[in-house]
Amino acid sequence: MSAPASSPTRRRRYPLADPFATHHIEVGDGHTLYIEEVGRRDGIPAVVLHGGPGGGIRPEMRGYFDPERYHVVLFDQRGSGRSTPSGSVESNTTWDLVRDIETVRERLGIDRWLVFGGSWGSTLALAYAEYLPERVTALVLRGIFLGRPREVDWLIQGGVASLNPAGWERFLAPIPPVEHHNLLLAYYRRLFGPDPEEARKCGAAWSRWEGECSSLVPSEDEDETDERRITMARIECHYFVHGCFLAQPDQLLEGVDAIRHLPATIVQGRYDLVCPPTTAWELARRWPEARLRLVPDAGHSGSEPGIIDELVRATDALAGRLG
Repeated sequence: MSAPASSPTRRRRYPLADPFATHHIEVGDGHTLYIEEVGRRDGIPAVVLHGGPGGGIRPEMRGYFDPERYHVVLFDQRGSGRSTPSGSVESNTTWDLVRDIETVRERLGIDRWLVFGGSWGSTLALAYAEYLPERVTALVLRGIFLGRPREVDWLIQGGVASLNPAGWERFLAPIPPVEHHNLLLAYYRRLFGPDPEEARKCGAAWSRWEGECSSLVPSEDEDETDERRITMARIECHYFVHGCFLAQPDQLLEGVDAIRHLPATIVQGRYDLVCPPTTAWELARRWPEARLRLVPDAGHSGSEPGIIDELVRATDALAGRLG
């Protein structure tokens, strides 16, 4: 089922090709999605689902695919990145996003595609594939998150706190001690509250905490603006408070039987503090046909060398199978 992921010569990302087309597609409910197409028009279709929720696409996400073999579609989910209205949580649920993926596929004239997602993107990839398995050729999943309350509590309610006590104190700082028993709700009230300065402080604290937990060597993305931090924190809070809009906590795990026939690779950092390896292990146990790759010297980030290596190996192997 699983194997340690190690290689004497690690593969790097492919050169970051410029998009050959960009689009702004209206998907209803007042939302317009920003979309990029990269690689070859006649290449193997693939869609990239970014993390967060609310994270947005980044240029480096193009580099997991050989641009000479793939036709890669990347898009900012509702409220994220360059999609509009920015930061909106109106009509913004898991199932709205699943319908958006299908709308993008139809508008671009793609019959079936490989679905690639990391972190929240893995959640969305599973939701889409389980809903429409006939539209999926294969899956590549990283840093597995199944949207369950205990996974949210691990990060937001203190499960991981003992591994970074200084960072945890900074995360607690904007919230009065009397509210520490439910930090998710406390942050939600402030991020959606009337005080813009309080929202800014909470957005910064939320993003810093998540950033510190995301890599093997803790770091914060210094390029993030206050607006982007607040946007991502608001959308994440919105999803987490509502249980990621799943009918029941194990919905995605229990739905795996619908996609077990599809080729799949699960890439998981051994020291992932955002999405602990136990979740990827549970998924692989339920899905023994999937190939689980545990990267021994990586955390959560898709930018760590061992994670890049395994993701590129996975898309290269699937190109030989699907091409």
